[in-house]
Amino acid sequence: MSTSGAATGPLSEADHRAQLRRALVASTVGTTIEWYDFLLYGQVASIVFAKLFFPKSAPLVGTLEAFAIYFVGFVARPIGAAIFGHYGDRIGRKATLIATLLLTGISTFAVGLVPTYDQIGIWAAAILVVLRLIQGIGVGGEWGGSILLAMEWARTSKHRGFVASWPQFGGPAGLFLANLAVLGFSALSGPEFITWGWRIPFFLSAIMVAIGLYIRLGILETPVFSELVATKRLERIPTIEVIKRQPKQIILTALARSVEQGPAYIYFSFVFVYGNMVLHVSRELLLTALLLASCVDFLLIPFTGYVSDRFGRRRTFMIAAAVAGLYGFPYYLMMNTAEPVFIVLATLLAFVSHAFVYGPQGALIAESFTPRLRYSGTSIGYQLASITAGGPAPLIATALLATFESGWPIAFYILFYGVVSMVAVALLPDFTNRDIGEGQHGVYHD
Repeated sequence: MSTSGAATGPLSEADHRAQLRRALVASTVGTTIEWYDFLLYGQVASIVFAKLFFPKSAPLVGTLEAFAIYFVGFVARPIGAAIFGHYGDRIGRKATLIATLLLTGISTFAVGLVPTYDQIGIWAAAILVVLRLIQGIGVGGEWGGSILLAMEWARTSKHRGFVASWPQFGGPAGLFLANLAVLGFSALSGPEFITWGWRIPFFLSAIMVAIGLYIRLGILETPVFSELVATKRLERIPTIEVIKRQPKQIILTALARSVEQGPAYIYFSFVFVYGNMVLHVSRELLLTALLLASCVDFLLIPFTGYVSDRFGRRRTFMIAAAVAGLYGFPYYLMMNTAEPVFIVLATLLAFVSHAFVYGPQGALIAESFTPRLRYSGTSIGYQLASITAGGPAPLIATALLATFESGWPIAFYILFYGVVSMVAVALLPDFTNRDIGEGQHGVYHD
């Protein structure tokens, strides 16, 4: 192996399989850590931050203000996608992923150190905004590289959906760990959770980042990128080139994510607002339901990637998008009973529908871009949905609840996401089991 992390010669079949396994572990562990960092804020924001950083506001207004800072992280994600997409297509997948892991981890650890409004006034919220911005930039560059690290080690096109689904495993796994940390330290610190207990899950990020860094330092660069380097086919400014040459793919892949992004943040973040203000159920019940649901989600994701290899990425995704879009209505029907068994069931089924759009999504998006522009295009397309769907979802859901005092308008909002995703995916080409090399996407050859 060279100092750059690229193979110095052809790999045997056994060595290639070993590298694929390492790449899958590195990408999955890395995305788990980064999503833990990013999603932890959402869990704590809806429970703690309105009280600590916006104490002079009414409860619902304070929640909106906390979610507004939450949204800052989503705005930052496309910025991170553009920055790290450039470097991922210029210097390689491995080096870029190490940088994103460090950036996200350090900023998350620092959130645990932020003083409250009572200690430094409005500056507390200002510091939180800056850290959330840095955290979002790091996450923005992470996902595309993790998908490519796994997918570009796959030997054949027949298993791309399954291979690319493993980094997707990291999303619900990170949510599971974030919920577990909040539930555990909430129980441990009791009433003091609001005062200091919430900080400990942020500090734990440092240990997790050290583990992820150790794993990522031991992998090789992907064969696809190594070939681009060897044949001198790297773009000088890949981010600009992908916007010029594949704008349709960027827009459609971003819109395709609507039904995955928007509802997910309603189901695992806004649910605490709805549970507290409408259902009047305990935080522990909601956290337990989310723990169980995230387990179902990450166990299903590799299976849904396999299904997309078998039946086609586009067909699988469109059926799943239709079901996910309609699910808001039975979700609120069950939630409004306020019965623990129905709340848990509603949450479990929400994440089953999520798995079937989230699992095939990695390959669906990455296959849409040509290799020399793939990190940039995949990252930008994916992260733009954080502005159009994921970021605004808790804000809009909270505003709809404040206006209509009901969950049914939110169900129609979820349905809107489903329609958008179905139309976008219908307009994307299906590259399932097809060549996705240079020149297959209408991009020029050298």
